Amino acid sequence: MVIHRLPMRYIDDEVHHSGWNTCSSCYGDASKCRDRLILPCLYSSRIYIVDVGTEPRKPRLFKTVEPEEVTSKTGLTTPHTTHCLADGHVMISAMGDATRPGEGKGGFILLDGKTFDVTGNWEAKGHDTQYGYDFWYQPYHNVMISTEWGAPKAFLKGFDPADVKNGLYGHSLNVYDWEKHTLIQTIDMGAEGMIPLEIRFLHNPMATEGFVGCALSSNVFRFYRESNGQWAAEKVIDVNSKKVEGWALPEMPGLITDILLSMDDRFMYFSNWLHGDIRQYDITNTRQPRLVGQIFLGGSICCDGSVKVSEDKELTEQPKPLYMGEKRVQGGPQMIQLSLDGQRLYVTTSLYSNWDKQFYPDLMKSGSVMLQIDVNTESGGLTLNKNFFVDFGKEPCGPVLAHEIRYPGGDCTSDIYLTNTANL
Repeated sequence: MVIHRLPMRYIDDEVHHSGWNTCSSCYGDASKCRDRLILPCLYSSRIYIVDVGTEPRKPRLFKTVEPEEVTSKTGLTTPHTTHCLADGHVMISAMGDATRPGEGKGGFILLDGKTFDVTGNWEAKGHDTQYGYDFWYQPYHNVMISTEWGAPKAFLKGFDPADVKNGLYGHSLNVYDWEKHTLIQTIDMGAEGMIPLEIRFLHNPMATEGFVGCALSSNVFRFYRESNGQWAAEKVIDVNSKKVEGWALPEMPGLITDILLSMDDRFMYFSNWLHGDIRQYDITNTRQPRLVGQIFLGGSICCDGSVKVSEDKELTEQPKPLYMGEKRVQGGPQMIQLSLDGQRLYVTTSLYSNWDKQFYPDLMKSGSVMLQIDVNTESGGLTLNKNFFVDFGKEPCGPVLAHEIRYPGGDCTSDIYLTNTANL
């Protein structure tokens, strides 16, 4: 059930990811309250600040940071991931160069945590990267690591394989000195690590490792600190492409578009947006994740669709389409969010509008949905909850494309813990 709707001021902003004004890294500061939701926009580079504290069931627009302020003060465009910082600032990754429209540039926008004015760049001058996307930091180890999508002129218009050949998509992890804000290392993962998107350190702030999902190559890499203090990455999961007929290419990747870790760092989950499945891995041994749960929720290879799988190293038959009541679910599992107790996994089915139009045109007509997966936290296993279903195709102004999910009390992909909170 949708209990409230808050329209933004402009159309075609492409509100995409979101984040909080404060999180667990601000623990112990009584003046901090998780009462503002930050909404960066891919297309316009506008940033909306939403008041979710005054009336939690009726969020209201608190402030709009116009793109001119973002570009003039930072030289960046195309903002993406939001994390709060312990010093009270809000930090947002960016993917575009304001001085060269459409070109890639990885940098970080800082907002004042009270006024939400743009205060400048986080990275030291000259320490931007070729591409940007997501990031995660661990102050105890004096490190921040960012990922790469590609050049806005490539991904904003839709996916063209030629852009991969022309070097317009990323394949590296960028390692920063957290205190100095300087780029100290780039880890090139090559063809096996194409389009590294969501990155997750283990939640344990003492840990020196984590995982990143590489969308196009459909691999998961473990990154870790070596004994010499350098950082490295190794592939630990490989989702095999499927040979297909009736699709844009002869082989279809899984397209890993989201990844998260349970709060106890026992399980990892990720979504294959094209293949249509969510996977659960036991990561007790981080170097050898073990598949313990899998569920198909739509996707591009359903048995009644136009795509025929001619060779599949995993499945013996194509999965059935998903119906919730009389509605067929279009699209594939995309953004995921796990309850803090690890028992409920929520999923939406839209990546973003131009890629939705390209890969799932019927999604534009039907709207996306939100589903709930019940999780077996003992031995592993994923089960669709048929009693939970949010249909965004029935909105008053027409179908909408729901994307990222946030919990008011914090969640598995926004809270970064410091060492003084490790045993709480």
